[in-house]
Amino acid sequence: MRAVGIDFGTSHTVAVVAVDGAPARPLLFDGSPLLPSAVYLDPGGRLVAGQDAVRAARLDPARFEPNPKRRVDEGTVLLGSSSVAVSSLIGAVLARVGEEARRWAGEAYSVVLTHPAGWSSVRCEVLVAAAESAGLPGTPTLLAEPVAAARYFTAVLRGTMPPGSALAVYDLGGGTFDAAVVRRSPAGFSVLSAHGLADVGGLDLDQALVEHLGAAYSPSRTAVWNALLTPTDTAHRRQRALLYDDVRGTKEALSRTSSADVHVPGLEVAAHVTRDELEALARPMLARTVECLERTIADARLAEEDLVGVFLVGGSSRMPLVARMIHQELGIAPTALEQPETVVAQGAVSVEPAPPGHRVPAQRRPVTPQTMLMPPPVGPGYPAPAGPTGGPGAASGPPLSAPASPFGGPAYPAPTSPMGGPTYPAPASPAGGPGYPPPAGPTSEPGYSAPAGPMSEAGYPAPASPAAGYAVPVQRDRAARTMSTAGRAGLAWVVILSVLVFVAAVVLVVLLANG
Repeated sequence: MRAVGIDFGTSHTVAVVAVDGAPARPLLFDGSPLLPSAVYLDPGGRLVAGQDAVRAARLDPARFEPNPKRRVDEGTVLLGSSSVAVSSLIGAVLARVGEEARRWAGEAYSVVLTHPAGWSSVRCEVLVAAAESAGLPGTPTLLAEPVAAARYFTAVLRGTMPPGSALAVYDLGGGTFDAAVVRRSPAGFSVLSAHGLADVGGLDLDQALVEHLGAAYSPSRTAVWNALLTPTDTAHRRQRALLYDDVRGTKEALSRTSSADVHVPGLEVAAHVTRDELEALARPMLARTVECLERTIADARLAEEDLVGVFLVGGSSRMPLVARMIHQELGIAPTALEQPETVVAQGAVSVEPAPPGHRVPAQRRPVTPQTMLMPPPVGPGYPAPAGPTGGPGAASGPPLSAPASPFGGPAYPAPTSPMGGPTYPAPASPAGGPGYPPPAGPTSEPGYSAPAGPMSEAGYPAPASPAAGYAVPVQRDRAARTMSTAGRAGLAWVVILSVLVFVAAVVLVVLLANG
């Protein structure tokens, strides 16, 4: 059996291949598991996808579409002077995946394509048409992204999720944010509630950081800065690409370090940026995502003991502030991984284990200074934390494809290599969630196409995912503190008894001397 899972994302596409029951492995594109979901129409009428499209866009940006997924409702898009069907744009990206998949899976393999939980059947049909235009074998299976994430949680992380329990999925990608609550039943997974934000993602964080730099340097070098942000020639477009590439790299570095420098081409300065500055810029955006997650959990109308955790997926979720804010607002330490970018794609081709017969509810922990500094527990019922160089958060097995040359800087901010996890320990415990009355059934939301009933895997056509390595730690064990106190008390008694014995000995010596 050969299967390819494809997570077609707003800014990047991730694909994994599973061959004959072996662990799924990521496909590499120009040496990276992240394929830019960008498309360029060359003068000869050929659609070019991925990093080649990003490079070509610097010569003629009018022929470039950076985010075809955002145009899914438009039917056609004007590139240069030509009108191109959106299904053809998406198909060009999927065709690039197909080229790499054939190297490792041959010509015959099944395809699982993931999509947001709120997508309508019309949007899903565009995705199927794109797969057909890409020449992918057979008819793809469609799977809701949060369902794929839940599959990964149970099949790869071995997270405890018995029938009747639910998992909240927080998916912060490059271009959008999605939250969903997925329930497990003996028949599989279904989406109880889903909400999303189309204007919050990693690209928006990059733009906020660029504007922060502009506020510092634009007043003194207005003409140079304006030429950098609104380039009219190839040289300035290259400089703009370098700026966004370095901004993205700095944002990723600040997940691991307290400060980093951004090179600003044209101005030829190295701007010093701290993690506190980045978090101040990101906090308003992230607050909206946490509120959206809370609303999604509330709409699922779960009993408190039914929620087994909050699972972070999507490359932008590796920012340490994300987990901290969720912990502070919900009292839940979310599960985060070393490589959140690949979670959905791997979950798409994961075979879920039989559901366990008992329930382990999420642990609700008070937010204190100690809980924000100590490592999470690891034990029965908790997925093991991702290690610094692997673990369950990373794709199983070596990547498939010989590494190619490093990416050049994209004209639009987009990660070109997996972002290393920060130095914090990855949360391994399932998280608890706020309590709500027993479910009255799933809810729908106007404009978001959420189902009026639970979405089954079979009825909601096929899967995908990605992840990063830090966590909000938990309280120190109370028994350890108690034992420490008892030890100190015992030591005090030993000292007192020693003093008494010494005094008695001195008195005895004096009495004998006087006698």
